[in-house]
Amino acid sequence: MLAKLMSFFLLGLIRVLTGAQARWHGCPPKAEQRIYFANHQSHADLVMIWAALPKELRSVTRAIAAKDYWTKSPFKQWLTSKVFNVIYVSRDRTSDEDPLEPLLDALENGDSIILFPEGTRGHFEEPQAFKAGLYNLALKCPKAVLVPAWINNVQHVLPKGEVVPVPVLCSVTFGAPIQVQDGEECKPFLARARSAVMALREV
Repeated sequence: MLAKLMSFFLLGLIRVLTGAQARWHGCPPKAEQRIYFANHQSHADLVMIWAALPKELRSVTRAIAAKDYWTKSPFKQWLTSKVFNVIYVSRDRTSDEDPLEPLLDALENGDSIILFPEGTRGHFEEPQAFKAGLYNLALKCPKAVLVPAWINNVQHVLPKGEVVPVPVLCSVTFGAPIQVQDGEECKPFLARARSAVMALREV
């Protein structure tokens, strides 16, 4: 019950602070299994893209979150696990751990996921090079629809090092799905995926 109340509170707060505008430019919101992949410039990205999804999609869509950061305090852990139902990923892992395993488990359970392929927050207008995780997930879960997204302006809501959010109009633009072409190798695909995200800046 408390988690549900917090969800409503945060959704209202985010919409007041940012507007949380969702722009479905290349595809409609649809109840199908998807891998949303987006640029990453703020800890607020996770919350912003969650708030931009319709209610029926929020309940089946899980974001990826760094375990070491989001479990630092009991409140952060409760918020991310009970309210946002994130998938924790360890950045400090042993050599025999598969970093994709928790993501694959979620996809096998029928969830959609939100992925930030840069792997860490960027500090530039253009996203950093994408890491191979998106490509490997696409190969292992070919039925999941790959949807690019551009999160605009959210880095100004919660700048790095700040704890008090600033009201700024933000939006999330969702683009046309892409897929791995037959025989397409990792680097060309990741470059194409990154370009698909960047193209949404102008929409």
